[in-house]
Amino acid sequence: MIDPGLIDMIMRIRGRGISDNAVLRAMELVARKRFVEDKYWDVAYDEQSLPTSCGQALSPPLTIALMTQMLEVSPEHKLLEIGCGSGYHTAILSKIVRRVYSVERYKQLIRETEARFKDIGITNHVIRHGDGRYGWGGQAPFDRIILTCALRAEPAMLIEQLAPNGKLVAVVDDQLTRYSKARKKVTVETLFPLQIPMIEAGKSKAL
Repeated sequence: MIDPGLIDMIMRIRGRGISDNAVLRAMELVARKRFVEDKYWDVAYDEQSLPTSCGQALSPPLTIALMTQMLEVSPEHKLLEIGCGSGYHTAILSKIVRRVYSVERYKQLIRETEARFKDIGITNHVIRHGDGRYGWGGQAPFDRIILTCALRAEPAMLIEQLAPNGKLVAVVDDQLTRYSKARKKVTVETLFPLQIPMIEAGKSKAL
């Protein structure tokens, strides 16, 4: 069944500069409305943040598309995501890369994401309850790393977990920033201003 809202969203983000066909196709395959409460279905594809569990928010479609496009992901990549949230961005990434490893501080969000993924048949992922600031050293190195929450300073520990020729995309000091690793040298590109919620320290025990 064709979802008019989803089609309109794809056309809108394409018109705003998203040209990577893999990203567009992945976002076309993942219905955003399945990752929000029923009461938000009428605005599920609008260009706005939407509230999710644990006081978190689902970023606007264009923000997710831009960050994914700048990551330059390919089917063979092993990817680390910091902050799975509702699982929407995780699902999009899973449609492009070989395997997604995600670190999330809220157990409730992990439970909800796993239930959604079971319903829609996404299996190439692993979600761990932990503090995303430290990444996932036991599974490193990663070809790509993406942070769905903002930072105030360079994520040195996460950059260390990149494989040779790996890339990391994060919002640092309100700037979308890409780190590219070539052997022992890291190149930093400041792409453009972008604001998303700040990273939270530790892992939640109550939720």
